[in-house]
Amino acid sequence: MSLLFSPIRIREVAVRNRLWVSPMCQYSASDGVPNDWHHVHLAQFASGGAGLVIAEATAVVPEGRISPEDTGLWNDAQRDAWAPIAAAIARRGAVPGIQLAHAGRKASTWSPFSGERGSVPAERGGWTTQAPSAVAFDGFAMPDALDRDGIDAVVEAFGAAATRAVAAGFAVLEVHAAHGYLLHQFLSPLSNLRTDEYGGSLENRARLLLRVVDAVRAAAPEAAVLVRFSATDWADGGWDVAQTATVAAWAAEHGADFLDISSGGLVAHQRITTGPGYQVAFAREVRRATGLPVAAVGEITDGLQAEGILAAGDADAILAGREWLRDPHLALRAAGELGETDAALWPQQYRRARR
Repeated sequence: MSLLFSPIRIREVAVRNRLWVSPMCQYSASDGVPNDWHHVHLAQFASGGAGLVIAEATAVVPEGRISPEDTGLWNDAQRDAWAPIAAAIARRGAVPGIQLAHAGRKASTWSPFSGERGSVPAERGGWTTQAPSAVAFDGFAMPDALDRDGIDAVVEAFGAAATRAVAAGFAVLEVHAAHGYLLHQFLSPLSNLRTDEYGGSLENRARLLLRVVDAVRAAAPEAAVLVRFSATDWADGGWDVAQTATVAAWAAEHGADFLDISSGGLVAHQRITTGPGYQVAFAREVRRATGLPVAAVGEITDGLQAEGILAAGDADAILAGREWLRDPHLALRAAGELGETDAALWPQQYRRARR
């Protein structure tokens, strides 16, 4: 058996293989409620052989949405709408997961389908955003700096969303601390200018994330908890891979089970050199520094490439995004590339196409 198609266990959650679907925003919800688009979009990846399917960045409070069209888990109507989607993923043999998020100063923005950029004004459905400090993302509206009561409310909201996620049937919960959203904003010295216990030192900048991990773990003791990090801001003076490794180890002490290593998103002046597997080195560094299991992501597009990353010891699992959009049966294709012969990965309705 290839490494890519070997099973893996995260806490009590058994995953059939190590080729997973990364969370990808669809900007297609109404009042945070997912719909038929989300159902078909996510279930097709399970039919295509994915081991774990992680639903898009899902806001824990209304003001945490990236756009007014983002999904949420701040009320029971949203929980109930997610339940058949999680069940559809599980029925097809994959593990259903969801990413819990708060966009912070990058919230209340236009969806990419709108043709507009920047912050949505209040008269068109937008809202005042929140951040560790009153420092705007380039081209976006100025956020309000969270006070201590606001920080406590964020922690409580993550815990409540975790409770709803488990009730909806999600077995894996990912805490979004990457891509320039709220928890990443607290981590990076480029966006966190606070002078209280949530700013300054690395321990202080990591305090909110660790409190959120505590809250999610307490609310979902049986779930597998992942944390997505941006390993670097790709900008001078910003967050970097060494800080990522240190805080990742702390997150594990607070109950995180697995790390999802991405990069970027905090500042508009970032300079990223992309290419096949361009973020794998970050996963490798965090894995070697912490000894914790990690998933690699970023321009990983076929089975041979993914298998090579695992064989080199650079990661324990592979997350892909755009390649699943290009081919919702990516895992079935990758299995063929690696000579996997087990027909069980294929839905019986599709097995006539195996050869």
